[in-house]
Amino acid sequence: MPLLKKKPHKLLEPPKNLQPQELVFQVRLTKEIFRDYQYPSSSITNRMYLKRINLYRQRVWTCKSTGKTSLTYEEALDSEKLASKKVQTLPRELVAPALRIIQFSTLSLKDLADTIATELQTCFFAGAELYGNRDGESHPCRILNILTDGDSEPQYEVGFLDKDKEINEKAVLSGEDLSWKKKFPFSRNFLKSFIRESTCHSIPWVVNEYLAKAHGITRNIPKELKGKYVFQNGELVQQRKQEDKTGRDKGKRKRAEGGSHVAEETDKETNGTEEEPPINYPIEDSLLPLEPDDANITQCPSPSRDFSVPMDCVGDLLMVWDFCSSFGRQLHLWRFSLEDFENALCHKESNLVLIMEVHACLFRFLINEGDDTFKALKRRSRKSKITLITWTEFLCDFLDSVDIPDLCCDVGTIKRGHYGLLDPSVKLRILRELVNQIAETMLFKGEVDELLEQRHALGAARREEALAEAKQKRKEKERSKIGEEARKKNSPQVIESSEDSKMKESTEGETKMENGSVSSGKPEKSEKRLMANVYLRKHKKHMTDTKSTSKEKVEKEEEEAESEEGEEEEEEEEKGKSSSEDEKGTLEMRGPEQRRQYYEREMEKIVIRTNTLGKDRNYNRYWWFRSNGRIFVEDSDCKEWGYYTSKEELDALMGSLNRKGERELSLHTQLEKFYDRICSTLQKRAKDIAHNIEMEEAVVRRSSRVKAPLHENPASAFQRYVNKWKED
Repeated sequence: MPLLKKKPHKLLEPPKNLQPQELVFQVRLTKEIFRDYQYPSSSITNRMYLKRINLYRQRVWTCKSTGKTSLTYEEALDSEKLASKKVQTLPRELVAPALRIIQFSTLSLKDLADTIATELQTCFFAGAELYGNRDGESHPCRILNILTDGDSEPQYEVGFLDKDKEINEKAVLSGEDLSWKKKFPFSRNFLKSFIRESTCHSIPWVVNEYLAKAHGITRNIPKELKGKYVFQNGELVQQRKQEDKTGRDKGKRKRAEGGSHVAEETDKETNGTEEEPPINYPIEDSLLPLEPDDANITQCPSPSRDFSVPMDCVGDLLMVWDFCSSFGRQLHLWRFSLEDFENALCHKESNLVLIMEVHACLFRFLINEGDDTFKALKRRSRKSKITLITWTEFLCDFLDSVDIPDLCCDVGTIKRGHYGLLDPSVKLRILRELVNQIAETMLFKGEVDELLEQRHALGAARREEALAEAKQKRKEKERSKIGEEARKKNSPQVIESSEDSKMKESTEGETKMENGSVSSGKPEKSEKRLMANVYLRKHKKHMTDTKSTSKEKVEKEEEEAESEEGEEEEEEEEKGKSSSEDEKGTLEMRGPEQRRQYYEREMEKIVIRTNTLGKDRNYNRYWWFRSNGRIFVEDSDCKEWGYYTSKEELDALMGSLNRKGERELSLHTQLEKFYDRICSTLQKRAKDIAHNIEMEEAVVRRSSRVKAPLHENPASAFQRYVNKWKED
């Protein structure tokens, strides 16, 4: 059985009251049975199947036979099987003598293996092939028979072997004339495996009961160990020393303040109870009490749930919006807010620009794919462009191509020009299918590979700069050390009386300092410029290929991207010495921490997928999208959604997490990591909402005789969407 933390791992018993027809989960390696896959049952002993599987896959196991560590459970089992087969090669005649040496020995494993090897050097048996002394020389031989005569030492009838291991001569030799040549044929590691395989207790070593019975090994504890150990239920247990009861009673009686006696402390052994081992936190969250003992843990705030789309469609809404936001450059789709997207889906108008542009960009991506899966879309694209009038025709062709019954039933409504009357859940299912089809194309996978290469290039540049910085620090340290040694050597030991000598020393010191500053300053500046040039060449190459605005901040990106297309040509023409010198200067002025943060921001802009922040005790998932000022909460069944919108709710959420649990500790760590950025997005969203409310109130206060322009109402912002990255 493999060892866990140097102790035998006990398998769990099957659940109680298990019915023959009941469906269960069984571990392949151990045949353990579980009722639950992910959630633990009420019984602590019957822990969940998934956690058990993960434990067996971790490299925390040790092979009992060989002592190899950092193995998975399966690797440890395989190692034990191989070691067991190898141990079986020990001749049966040597097993009993070896077990007698092992039984109740208090030697270490290494010393015990050496002792066995030494003792078995003189254990000869019929059939053993070794070396015998003939005419003063050692020759290979085989023991044919053991001759015993009373109390005298045994004699051995041997047959000397030729090159083909055939017996060519027989003789009778004593034990002194026989030897195993240079060394014992069984190595120390082999004997260690044999000891581990055949024992159930270490120091003192105890041979397994079935082996002791098979080879006649006594299980009577020797006199020197009788007072310390005893057998209980077939296992060797150490006895505890009995203390003097009277002395214990005297030492454990205490008086209260008023002079009254308190009850005598009972001994653990007399009561038969033992202290429970301390719990190593974090542990499985569900094993913690529902009401924590820590007073600092507060009540979890209830999230808001006022979505415009049906609750079961919120997951699709977030998935489609996040896909369009993350891969907007590849789709040539200008980003839009989640609120605008949600309002557009719930609007009854059929020809909204936002909805049309989303579908059009997804259709164009499928049309550009080299596969012939969507021939109908490609044929129609040759005849007409995707416009506000024709986009529904492309949509009908797409639905006919995928041939999904739940979606095809609405083709008639779309053809009659009533797309806006479709339920938002139907619209989201169509968009979800479009996104899934794009994600499976080779063109999209190639785009993702390019993004991964850009991330790897940024990571390599960051590591290269870190190495260069460390090298520069070492050089500066060596330079300062050399300078200190030079100053010590040049310091005057005797004060000269003449003024000429003082002036000479001062002028020499000034020239040395000037030379030192020049020699130390120029290489340092040239090295910094060299590093800046290397980084700029690498970074510009990757950033210009993807047309990304890497030097703008995220908050200014939307404002500056409007003039980006016109500025790209001017930037390429005006890459002169002045601009390059400025960039070099900014890189030189940046500190290590600022450059590290800059690299992290650039890598975060290249989004491949959005991961959850973590899970809480009840397996609720928490999502945070950097371009949206909310923290979304998804329940374990993926049916209920909610969100938090304020810093106070975020603080209350973090305060409600019990960090003694594994999942909630991980979630708390992620929230702490992104706390500042999450708070900034929450506050920005709150300011935008307050500004929109003021604008709406201003529109309402206008006179009814003056019709307010559409662009002044923030609620209709989704109707003013313009795709600034649209393909010509």
